[in-house]
Amino acid sequence: MKKKALELDKSKAESNKGSFMQQSMGAFGSKASAMLESQMEPTPQFSRPAPPPVSKPAASKGPSKGMQLGKAKKGNDILASMAKEGESVEMEAPSYGSGPSTTAVVNLSADPVSLVVEEKLTVELDRQGGLENLEVQGTMSLVVNNPGDAFISVAITAGANKDFQFKTHPNIDKAVYSASNVLSLKDPSRPFPTGSELGILKWRMVSKKDNLVPITINCWPSVSGDQSYVNIEYESTSTFDLQNVVITIPLPGQSPSVNQIDGDWRYDSKRSVLLWTIELIDDTNRSGSMEFVLPATDSESFYPVEVSFTSTKTFCDVHVDTVTNTNSEAPVKFSYKKFMGTSEYQVV
Repeated sequence: MKKKALELDKSKAESNKGSFMQQSMGAFGSKASAMLESQMEPTPQFSRPAPPPVSKPAASKGPSKGMQLGKAKKGNDILASMAKEGESVEMEAPSYGSGPSTTAVVNLSADPVSLVVEEKLTVELDRQGGLENLEVQGTMSLVVNNPGDAFISVAITAGANKDFQFKTHPNIDKAVYSASNVLSLKDPSRPFPTGSELGILKWRMVSKKDNLVPITINCWPSVSGDQSYVNIEYESTSTFDLQNVVITIPLPGQSPSVNQIDGDWRYDSKRSVLLWTIELIDDTNRSGSMEFVLPATDSESFYPVEVSFTSTKTFCDVHVDTVTNTNSEAPVKFSYKKFMGTSEYQVV
């Protein structure tokens, strides 16, 4: 019995020893696992919180008798629906500023060939609205998007275009163009460049005919007591519908008080100019006016007045009829758009 008791005591001791080792190893394993996990966790990145967005003040609006903002939006809806139907159209964003006007053209076409007609208008008017000088410079540009359609000719239709002077690219066959209004390369074995814009036809027109001016500006500044009252009006011809019109009036470093306006306005303090904006001028608002007041100042401070706008109509009557593959004589699908914008347009 004594011997059996000793064997039981020995068995218990070995059992306790094994349990202790398992607990120790388990504890060690937990600590090791925690250390590994902490090493594998990504180091926290501390960054400054993004500042809250600052809302820009909306353009000021004065009493208006001819707001046309909805009209322009309707035009954009029409363009969008045309794009859905596969038409190549241009979508323009309003530009609030003076200087050369640019047209943001979105090419919605994946056609093999793209053609663009662009005109830039330079006008100088006197303070009575009379025309001092008008110059139109235009370009027809071609881009071949598909190398397989680089051997082509472009047939165009042109109106009378009185007083316009035309010039073709040096590599265009002038004899063929003069005889049939077809723009093709002198060497038919050469393709048009692919993926780059090439001006294939240019034109220029200079005139002093008042009836050609798309929009005239008249400005009447007057001083009454210690204040200057400035009345400005625009008149547009029915020849052109004008988009994104901006009339820029320099000011003597102080924000004006606008009493009446057809359209919208804002004051650019950095440039010290008043920006009068009309999103669309068409047959519903061929004329408009504004009046603003500020402390008495010399009338010379309000000149030169600058104007910028765009139009989908051009002075030159030119249109692309067909594009033909010169090897197979098969018609080539193409997109075509045209627009006119201002290069420099001033009342001095």
